[in-house]
Amino acid sequence: MADTTTTTPAATAPRATTTTAATGSVTGKTVIDDTVVSKVAGIAAREVNGVHSLGNGAARAIGALRDAIGQRDFGQGVKVEVGEKQVAADIVIVAEYPVALQQVADGVRAGVARALEQIVGMEVAEVNVTVQDVFIPGDDDDKDDEKKEARVA
Repeated sequence: MADTTTTTPAATAPRATTTTAATGSVTGKTVIDDTVVSKVAGIAAREVNGVHSLGNGAARAIGALRDAIGQRDFGQGVKVEVGEKQVAADIVIVAEYPVALQQVADGVRAGVARALEQIVGMEVAEVNVTVQDVFIPGDDDDKDDEKKEARVA
């Protein structure tokens, strides 16, 4: 029982591997799956002020359906590349209007890097942020109101 390894199907084989020695005489290998890393990054990105949601239009539509049935995908909009000691992340966000987009992107970059270093325990090579869209509060409500007014007039 000296070595323990968690395995997954070959299509989603984990690449993050850290070998550590515990305080006692028990040693082993820790494997962190890519999906875990993307979830950690996604949760950290959503916590940044000014981030409305993650992912492109299609991913958000599918995400809305998953939310409706209680199966939220925390890794939505996040792509990670995990090596032996480093991790890189690409994150697609929808920012809230009227926040400064560079500040939101910098906040996402810093928050994700901090979470990956603290929670996953790996060095962060890079965090790329793409601002895919801007959410304007009340924009959808205004369109509904215009349709209602046109029917009444």
